[in-house]
Amino acid sequence: MKRVKLLDYEIDTFKFEEAVNYAGELLKNDKVNQVVTINPEMFETALKDEEFSQILKEAEMVIPDGIGVKLGLKIMGENVTRIAGVDFARRMIDYATAEGYPVALIGAKTEILEKAMLNLESEVEHLNIAYAHDGYFDNWDEIFEGLKNASPKLILVALGSPKQEKFIYEAKKRLNPALMIGVGGSFDVWSGVVERAPEIYQKLGLEWLYRTIKQPERFKRIFPTLPLFVLKVIKYRIGGK
Repeated sequence: MKRVKLLDYEIDTFKFEEAVNYAGELLKNDKVNQVVTINPEMFETALKDEEFSQILKEAEMVIPDGIGVKLGLKIMGENVTRIAGVDFARRMIDYATAEGYPVALIGAKTEILEKAMLNLESEVEHLNIAYAHDGYFDNWDEIFEGLKNASPKLILVALGSPKQEKFIYEAKKRLNPALMIGVGGSFDVWSGVVERAPEIYQKLGLEWLYRTIKQPERFKRIFPTLPLFVLKVIKYRIGGK
């Protein structure tokens, strides 16, 4: 594994299956490990949120999800593989199930969560979803208690960033050993409520563009974040800070 620095954060550079195998080793060890699938918006959040910034620095695995992160690393002289968080998390469900480990899903609306569970159970033979809860809760202690009792080894958290990363960070102090991944809107995709971009968009790293075309309200969130992020990386590359 090679870690490279982008702005103030270390990013893991894996091919897809290398990332799965490394996460699989984390899945089997004796602590709670956090995986962050990072995008440019998360860098921007970290600039304003010291707690979130520290979480990114302490995560056991940080993989480049957004095409902006891949572009930023290229500017820094690193040609890395973008690993889409939704694909990575889905592959980890297969991995955990093959190893006989139970899984937990936390997040999204109840109906979306239920549809995602049904679809996953039909796709993954012997899948054991030991615990599930929608994303509409205020009492974290109650969720932590449920997770402790169920003892899943793979926990996928779809609360949106930075809430999901903060939830996982707190869970690291409270839960039995597990691999925890913040998965954003993955449940929406697995439920069938949100359509994945056509394969050509996925291969070109342009899923964000497809989603923006389909959901124009995303435009305000993505722009000017993406171009500003690239400019910051260029400035960092030139000035070293």
